Amino acid sequence: MSQTTHHTAARGTAGVRVVGIILIVLGAVFVVAGVGTYAVVSSTLADQRITVSDDAAHFAGKQVKGPFTAYAQANVIDKHATEIGGGKTYSELPQDDPNRATVMTASFLQASLFTSVVAFGVAAFVAVMGVVVVLLGWSLTRLGRVA
Repeated sequence: MSQTTHHTAARGTAGVRVVGIILIVLGAVFVVAGVGTYAVVSSTLADQRITVSDDAAHFAGKQVKGPFTAYAQANVIDKHATEIGGGKTYSELPQDDPNRATVMTASFLQASLFTSVVAFGVAAFVAVMGVVVVLLGWSLTRLGRVA
């Protein structure tokens, strides 16, 4: 191998290693951000001291602080609001219906709980993708050493 070819190859493998290191750092940031977000959402829900209703299909009596308990409580709220509204949603109830405000509040609570479920999912996705990016970066750094 000539001096020029060897120098070009060494520079190419160094570039692969640099990209690998950058991916490892970015992946670690993703893992920390995902886990941190998951913990903050969980803590914020726990601070609300919501308990899953006794008539829930799952997790009855458990504190709402995770995606499954939040989903279970949102479903119970929907069931109760449907009963109170006589099968009608907030927008379907007449404006003078005395249950309209209760159904509206239930709708807001349900939407908030479903938003937390989505936040948990996004946080978990970011953390898992961070692990994948770290592994990809690690692989590139290994390939850069071998080449």
